[in-house]
Amino acid sequence: MKTFWKYTLATIVGSLLTFILIFGILFGIFGVMLSGFGEQEVVIKDNSVLKISLKYDIPDKTSDNPFSNMDFGTFKTTKVLGLNDILKTIEKAKADDRIKGIYLDISSVPAGLATIEEIRNKLLDFKTSGKFIVTYTSVLTQKSYYLASVSDKIFLNHQGGMEWKGLYSQVMFFKGALEKLGIEAQIFRHGQFKSAIEPFISDKMSEANKLQTSVLLNSIWNDITKKIGEARNITPQRLNEIADSMLVMNAESALKYGFVDSLIYYDEFLQILTEMTGNDKKDEMFISINKYSKAKVEVKKKNTSNNLIAVIFAEGDIVDGGEQEGSIGGDWMAEQIRKVRENDDIKAVVLRVNSPGGSGLASEIIWREVKLTNEKKPVVVSMGNLAASGGYYISCPASYIFALPNTITGSIGVFGLIPNFQKLMNEKLGITYDGVGTNKYSDFGTVLRPFNENERAIIQLQIENFYDLFITRVADGRGLIKAQVDSIGQGRVWSGLNAIEIGLVDQIGGINDAVRKAAELAKLNDYRIKEYPEKQDYFQKFLTDLSENTSEKAIKKALGENYKLFKMLQNIEKMTGIQARMEYVIDIQ
Repeated sequence: MKTFWKYTLATIVGSLLTFILIFGILFGIFGVMLSGFGEQEVVIKDNSVLKISLKYDIPDKTSDNPFSNMDFGTFKTTKVLGLNDILKTIEKAKADDRIKGIYLDISSVPAGLATIEEIRNKLLDFKTSGKFIVTYTSVLTQKSYYLASVSDKIFLNHQGGMEWKGLYSQVMFFKGALEKLGIEAQIFRHGQFKSAIEPFISDKMSEANKLQTSVLLNSIWNDITKKIGEARNITPQRLNEIADSMLVMNAESALKYGFVDSLIYYDEFLQILTEMTGNDKKDEMFISINKYSKAKVEVKKKNTSNNLIAVIFAEGDIVDGGEQEGSIGGDWMAEQIRKVRENDDIKAVVLRVNSPGGSGLASEIIWREVKLTNEKKPVVVSMGNLAASGGYYISCPASYIFALPNTITGSIGVFGLIPNFQKLMNEKLGITYDGVGTNKYSDFGTVLRPFNENERAIIQLQIENFYDLFITRVADGRGLIKAQVDSIGQGRVWSGLNAIEIGLVDQIGGINDAVRKAAELAKLNDYRIKEYPEKQDYFQKFLTDLSENTSEKAIKKALGENYKLFKMLQNIEKMTGIQARMEYVIDIQ
């Protein structure tokens, strides 16, 4: 009888918990629907200040999935603006007479340098309206300071801090850990600079890798110091002297050496803004960029042109298959490009690439669709933080390529990585395997033994053939000869500035420059922009992404900064076939 009641009670409790969970999910869905469909109109008061805080890694495109930024523990959503909407919102504020200026509330900006460059350029354009930009914060990192340097005035808290030390990049190496585990990383590659595999076979950077990374960092640093120097009236030479001596570390030294204009408290900052705007209602002075992005601003003439320019966002690792959250599925992206090509209202295409590359096969599938589209209508590429390896592969057939000065591109090279777990299984775990086959290479590709000499030769031949195809694609797309591409290829990465010098990129510019160029090539004076991929059905996205979003967010929250390492290991697990990838992202600090 006790057992009966025990199981009965367990069943009741289990059913109750299931009901609560389902009710919570449905309540969350209902809440998101209400937030999407029942938003109140945003009211903008006169003499307002647009407040910009960028405390998250900024994607190129705002997610259209209402559940992508949902915390399934609390069922609360936080909208994360993508670069596309940040730029549009600043442009809107420029023409809005109710907005008197911008307040940059930025301590650290986790976004990539090319993304920061796009926002910085848009802020410089905003200043042409005669409106002000001011920064007030307690801490300034090098990246946040680069963005803040566009400000008319930079204010820092008396006890605040600032770093100015130069750029640094480091790589984590796994060779020692793999050896202790008894795992051999069997590597196949073409390209002396194809350093994606170095973390698995070495315990330090090769000389070739040090060379390319040093050239890259210096190119980016020289561009940053030049622009900060122009904004703050400090020579690049002096900026380097200050960095070499670590003269700027706190608020007082930042003021002493001209990096900031004044040290004040927040209440004093509010008083300054009151004087600048004439708005004495300090509690109502600011409107956040998230909220303002939803505001309606009247335009003098509504654009009703039937001519469209498609902007296709290709962001993330290039992987085989269909749509995947945060990745570029080869078949899925090919379908997006085909859809644009077959739409006669679309007269030109901008392909926004922000990718370290990935699957060679998926890159080839996307390349084909870009090439076919460019034969029918102009395709212009806009490179973001990364357009390397496979990211460059899918870019090269375009009519014209833009990059930012600090875009990381190139990495024209390929590799394959196949682990050998024999030692781990046999010596560490005491597990052995045996079997029979019908032919000489029946167990070709197994990870339970090392490759023999003939098998290595077979794989290396595949690598060489794909590298030859890669440089052929680049040569044909860029009007170069294969020997030229090979000399600047070999897996070497370049900054956007360096890439222009060697013919991989046509011009420095951002996504808006690419749109204007596409209009020029298509001979359009009047046009509208349509973004792809298009918005999908809420419930379809919810059912697809629920479990993935929940687990991924939990992992990200738990690991914090170590989440990057987790993603790297996750990418290794996903690798199949030949890789055109810059596997480790150069993390500039």
